Amino acid sequence: MKLRSLALALTCALLSNHAGAQSADVARIGVSNDRSGIYSDLGGLGSEVSVRMAVEDFGGSVLGKKIEVIGGDSQNKVDVASTMVRNWFDTQNLVAVVDGGASSTGLAAMHVAAEKKGVALISGGFAGDFSGKQCSPISTQWAPDTYALANAVVGNTVKSGGKSWYFITTDYVFGKTMEETASNFVTAAGGKVQGSTRHPLGSSDFASYLLQAQSSQADVIGLASAGGDLINLIKQAQDFGLTGGNQKLVTFLVFINDVFGMGLDYAQDLSFPTPFYWDANDNTRAWAKRWQEKTGFKRAPSMVQALSYVSTMHYLEAVKAAGTFDSLKVNAKIRELPVRTKLISNARVRPEDGRVIMDMYQVQVKKPSESKSANDVYKILATIPGDKLFVPLADSQCPLVKK
Repeated sequence: MKLRSLALALTCALLSNHAGAQSADVARIGVSNDRSGIYSDLGGLGSEVSVRMAVEDFGGSVLGKKIEVIGGDSQNKVDVASTMVRNWFDTQNLVAVVDGGASSTGLAAMHVAAEKKGVALISGGFAGDFSGKQCSPISTQWAPDTYALANAVVGNTVKSGGKSWYFITTDYVFGKTMEETASNFVTAAGGKVQGSTRHPLGSSDFASYLLQAQSSQADVIGLASAGGDLINLIKQAQDFGLTGGNQKLVTFLVFINDVFGMGLDYAQDLSFPTPFYWDANDNTRAWAKRWQEKTGFKRAPSMVQALSYVSTMHYLEAVKAAGTFDSLKVNAKIRELPVRTKLISNARVRPEDGRVIMDMYQVQVKKPSESKSANDVYKILATIPGDKLFVPLADSQCPLVKK
């Protein structure tokens, strides 16, 4: 009921915005992401609310223009995302697009933004291509990428005995990039990749994939999947008896929404990196409480929803500093200005490739007996400095990086 009420409120706001779509005194920020599929909880309407909170906190206007927020469902389809974002630029005075959703749709939104001389703030796309092979001078990647995620996980796993690996991978941009990057780290650490299998996005039956992984007898089964796919994989892996034995399940990208979806009985003891946790400190707790009040959700916000807020605030500060909405001039300021936020730690935008460097927490999911409330799900084991996690410029595949 609360979700329907929130959706109705945001729809009414969108219709109101549409009435004055081409007004010269209004600039709009668009939130493109999944609203109806397996990634809707971790981004969706919650990300749009985060962007609205940022606009509100900034004061609602910049350079004499009122800032309004619009949003829509990419349905995890590239053509839908491209058409929707292009229409926003053509008819809604759009100046920036945030989140992007799945990496495939996020890349589509980024390319349209470049075509339309807008700005892309990628808070929901985790593939390395955003700040790697397909980097753009009008885009910054706020979501951690596959290099950082693999770097945080693989080395310690190999050192602790996980020498042989088998991957179960979602057959799309993020999954394939995650598998490729993690495989490189496995080999570099002295391990061996014995094989992999790929499943379609949004699968429900993982029996055949899990049986292949089990028969490989690899020490580690690496899950290069996310969202609903990851939830179903872990649940079915436990039901198949793949956990607690000689094979270890390893995850790279886990959202707090995934833990809620699995429940602590299934998720307990999983360990992975994240740049944001609602209960990390007083500042994150206060922001999360506001977000819950705005959305009506009882669940805590995800890292994508927090990063959507942070990236939008930084964008508005850059517009003000640049004195223009010109995408190249604004992006120059995005890269130049310090990232002033208390939601993530030691964040900065690397000018050369638009990669946002930030510290990340290594967390472990609590056992049911350790949790004191529905949202009390992580133990913070360590803080990993961003400079040790993200790809060095010397190894960057971004064409903008001079070598």
